Amino acid sequence: MAYENEVIVENRTKIKEFLLLGFTGNHKLEMLLFAFSLTMYLMTLTGNMLIIILTLTVLRLKTPMYFFLRNYAILEIGYTTAAIPTALINLASGRKTISYVGCLSQSFLYFFLGNTDFFLLTVMSFDRYTAICNPLRYTTIMNERVCTLLVLVSWICGFALIFAPFMYVIQFPFCGSNVIDHFFCDIRSLLNLLCGDTRLLQLVGFFLAMFILLGTLAVTVVTYVKIISTVLHIPTAAGRQKAFSTCAAHITVVSLTYGSCISMYVKPAQIDDHSLSKAVAILNNVVCPLMTPFVYTLRNKQVQDALKDVFSCKVAFHKMQRSS
Repeated sequence: MAYENEVIVENRTKIKEFLLLGFTGNHKLEMLLFAFSLTMYLMTLTGNMLIIILTLTVLRLKTPMYFFLRNYAILEIGYTTAAIPTALINLASGRKTISYVGCLSQSFLYFFLGNTDFFLLTVMSFDRYTAICNPLRYTTIMNERVCTLLVLVSWICGFALIFAPFMYVIQFPFCGSNVIDHFFCDIRSLLNLLCGDTRLLQLVGFFLAMFILLGTLAVTVVTYVKIISTVLHIPTAAGRQKAFSTCAAHITVVSLTYGSCISMYVKPAQIDDHSLSKAVAILNNVVCPLMTPFVYTLRNKQVQDALKDVFSCKVAFHKMQRSS
């Protein structure tokens, strides 16, 4: 037994970095992927930063809906930044390695922020439910204190549900191969590199993913069933259209985010398809965070008007500077 423990410790200390296989071994294709990912990443940062700036500076956007949207934009920046910059560096340099500490830190941040995303999306659906189903009490229910508390609870839940399982994961020694068949340190790939019997750990991870994804999705679905029921009872077509338009952007973001994540994590590890997982991960890491600012700006008249006001002010300011 003592000899076995020594071997495990010895094997564990050998792994100081992990090799990320990434997308492909074709250098030309990797350069195309680098250009695509970099463009999408920069657009994601710009779009979400624009939402943050608008909701902080434009008076008409200082409502609970845009308070939640601002926090969601902050989360999207953090979530995509947890994985994409490392992938970009590896694609550009061709090194494809990440340190032991860097890999574990990336994995923790990625899933912590991802979990928080789902709770905040659920909070945003509750906000829409309150606005449409209880319009007279909306400002009373969704006051500043409640909104802040809901965002704080989302962050706490996202952290708490990943912290304990992750601390348990790092108690296992890594031994044998240090090769991760992905472009970032996905927890499912890391579990395959652990020594010992990890079946219970994988089962816990599977049910935890089901609870976070399907649990929050169930709450969101219930709120939207009630929203649709209420909207259908609005007597005028214009009133129904206005009510639906306030929810359309959120429904689009929910559909894309949950669809990609459920296909990645709510399935047994034995049937995991690495090629499909990478493709869906690109959708989840790059496309979904980019969709948030575009969906909310293209479908939302208040944000469009705020953008027009900001650009009009800038044009007027430059004209004044030139005339003076």
